[in-house]
Amino acid sequence: MSITLKNVRYFVAVAEMESISRAVQDLNVSQSVVTEAIRALEDDLGVLLFTRHARGMSLTHAGYQFLRHAHQILASVRHAREALSTRPDAVTGQLNIGVTSLVCGYFLPYLLERFRSTFPQVEVRVVEDQRDYIEHLLVNGELDAAVLIVSNVQNRQALHTEVLQQSSYRLWLPSGHRLLDGGGVTLSDLADQPLVALKLDELEDVATALWRQIGRKPQLAVRTASVEAMRSLVATGAGLAIMPDVLYRPWSLEGDRLEVLPLQEATPTLEVGVVWRRGMQVSDNTHNFLTLAREYSRSHKQTFS
Repeated sequence: MSITLKNVRYFVAVAEMESISRAVQDLNVSQSVVTEAIRALEDDLGVLLFTRHARGMSLTHAGYQFLRHAHQILASVRHAREALSTRPDAVTGQLNIGVTSLVCGYFLPYLLERFRSTFPQVEVRVVEDQRDYIEHLLVNGELDAAVLIVSNVQNRQALHTEVLQQSSYRLWLPSGHRLLDGGGVTLSDLADQPLVALKLDELEDVATALWRQIGRKPQLAVRTASVEAMRSLVATGAGLAIMPDVLYRPWSLEGDRLEVLPLQEATPTLEVGVVWRRGMQVSDNTHNFLTLAREYSRSHKQTFS
């Protein structure tokens, strides 16, 4: 017989009262029911929990050990019931979230929409800035959590990170480009090709490291801070781009087609996730946000290769 919550509750009552006859008065059940529950627990655990004597029941060493776990079991169930008894649409308070501009446009909106629809009374404040400043705000306790490219987080000692989505880098190129006939390219194939770069340190560092592998310098045609501009530039033939798949869309704003090809060289993985300060007391709203982020990630899991 497996351990049941009811048997655990009966055990705690007997342990506290040191008597079955006194325990049944609070439990409002028959003495035989409690006696059978204690016997079932002892059979299941393979130990004696009580020493029986004329004055009642006293815990054995094993009984004291199990009593500590029994209290934890009952407390966990009580907390779960309390949490579920609170309607999400009645939860109030504030949630302060940090984000970089890159992540803000491609991951956070859907996550925030889900959080706001679940907890409509919670006031959500979003701070968009550079990653290093967002890290600073997290460490200072001015933000509850952040959604960042966690593979680039620097202050690992003070910040806890959790990956929600992974993305590999591939080559973006316009429809009809001659390199599409090969099915795959190397960085050496791109050495003389005009390239478009996204003017963000978080991504330029990756590109620089890739070109350093083969000892070549890219032929940069355009540097832009706009992902949408990059799509249009690539789609209209201004240059090629090495970008993470999480940003890929097959069409530019003007309706021109973009294609992708894998790189034969190994590329780093861009990891998007949530970040919060280590050792801090996580608020209920922060806990709810992290829980929804994990659920959203599982339901929209994309690992590109």
